[in-house]
Amino acid sequence: MAHGRCARRRRMNIRQSTIFVRGLRVDASIGVYPHEHESTQPIFINVRLDLGDTPPPVDDRLGETIDYEAVANQAKLLAKQGHVQLVETLAERLANWCLEDPRVKAVTVRIEKPNALAAADAAGVEITRVCDGKETR
Repeated sequence: MAHGRCARRRRMNIRQSTIFVRGLRVDASIGVYPHEHESTQPIFINVRLDLGDTPPPVDDRLGETIDYEAVANQAKLLAKQGHVQLVETLAERLANWCLEDPRVKAVTVRIEKPNALAAADAAGVEITRVCDGKETR
């Protein structure tokens, strides 16, 4: 209701769009310990893409936004490319891929290893990377 009243009284100036994938389960070869090199283990990947002041879709077409299935597929692809020692490395790779899209202003990647610690639900890492808007050569 508050948004409706706001829209009737004055123009809303702040828009923030977010695309997310939460709880993507992937079996990955990841970890620094010898037993983690022997077989895959489940990890859960969460990705949040902040798009800033992105205009809303006009034609109700997927091409007007970021396809969260493409984000999920890239996360799975990166997780299955081969053994990775650190969850931080995988998180950085996924964040860098997401920031290649100029619409993405910031990305948060959280990767959880549910079997990492016997006395905990999960252990892992969460990183946030912000695009500085500068082009690199």
